Amino acid sequence: MTDKATLTIGDKNYDLPILKGSTGPDVLDVRKLYGDSDHFTFDPGFTSTASCESKITYIDGDAGILLHRGYPIDQLAEKSSFLEVCHLLLNGELPTADEFTKFERNITYHTMLHAQFDSFFQGFRRDAHPMAVMTGAVGALSAFYSDSLNVDDPKQREISAHRLIAKMPTIAARAFQYSQGRPFVTPRNELSYSENFLRMCFSVPAEDWVPNPVLTRAMDRIFILHADHEQNASTSTVRLAGSSGAHPFACIAAGIACLWGPSHGGANQEALEMLEEIGTVDNIPAYVQGVKDRKYKLMGFGHRVYKNFDPRAKVMQKTCYEVLEQLGINDPLLQVAMELEKVALSDPFFIDRKLYPNIDFYSGITLRAMGFPKEMFTVLFALARTVGWISQWKEMFEDPTRKIGRPRQLYTGATQRDYVGVDKRG
Repeated sequence: MTDKATLTIGDKNYDLPILKGSTGPDVLDVRKLYGDSDHFTFDPGFTSTASCESKITYIDGDAGILLHRGYPIDQLAEKSSFLEVCHLLLNGELPTADEFTKFERNITYHTMLHAQFDSFFQGFRRDAHPMAVMTGAVGALSAFYSDSLNVDDPKQREISAHRLIAKMPTIAARAFQYSQGRPFVTPRNELSYSENFLRMCFSVPAEDWVPNPVLTRAMDRIFILHADHEQNASTSTVRLAGSSGAHPFACIAAGIACLWGPSHGGANQEALEMLEEIGTVDNIPAYVQGVKDRKYKLMGFGHRVYKNFDPRAKVMQKTCYEVLEQLGINDPLLQVAMELEKVALSDPFFIDRKLYPNIDFYSGITLRAMGFPKEMFTVLFALARTVGWISQWKEMFEDPTRKIGRPRQLYTGATQRDYVGVDKRG
């Protein structure tokens, strides 16, 4: 017998089935509540509402747990590769050796862009924000790859998924090179996913590009750590757009637009801008006091979901230190970051409020050290999150209970009234 809760409205009782997942909180099923009682639920931001059923990612914010298909994020970041995690998110299981060889080849041989696509970038100003370029470019992919837009065909859905995962680094690198006034770099099939991306971003015709294993591994970890994060704002946007039957290129473009918001994908850029505002180590005590006095916000610390610690931050911290040591960088801003980290981890004010450094704090520092300007940070986030978006989109289309999204509202505007001519209005 299904467990149920009873809701009493006036003199009537309504039974609400209680649904149990494989782990996590139980869920009250309110799908029939409006039809039975003529009442909606009210939940701004949907923070207490499960919008879908999913098998992809699980988060326990209180315990600091993040699982992809059951695998802890720290294990995946340390032992796996980004393409292997892509296969896991898309298909539900880690690949066998033969499956991975096939998957890697499929992605690698989709990294090229249509030759005409390069002229698309010329329509943007040189100083255009790379996220503006990404939003337009990804949406335009559908005009070049119209042979895989039938969302009801599983094979075409798979081809589109592979194309998006493969071409996103090429588009992101072109957006970066275009902003820098440098020529575009064609991907090479013998390089790994992250090697290819770094080469497309930083190589120049005047000299040979040599891969750095430490930076390649750091880039791969950054991609893994950002690959998916349950039903966040951009993922929910992708699902909502897809619920109408929209093709994946349009849905991922919508996700990128949502990610652009400073409260979502722009957090690592804001963390770096905070460090720039502090300027020097000598200014840290005054800034910290300003945070305590509520004059400033401490960007890159704490997390809306994780109330204990961000499980991604520990891996990102280790990666950050590896990159800084490898490059031997003596950047005053990085010195500010390291000193601020020490203060936050030792000051009772921050400890009591659980304002620990999160992934955005360390990723911003790391990407800056690797040579990316802060305008590229959200682009890299979008590149990595594409696999999560397309996995969630794919799962939604495989769900037989899929319905077009249609949130309700609590209306507080004017009630019905009659039109009055302009000559009679007071």
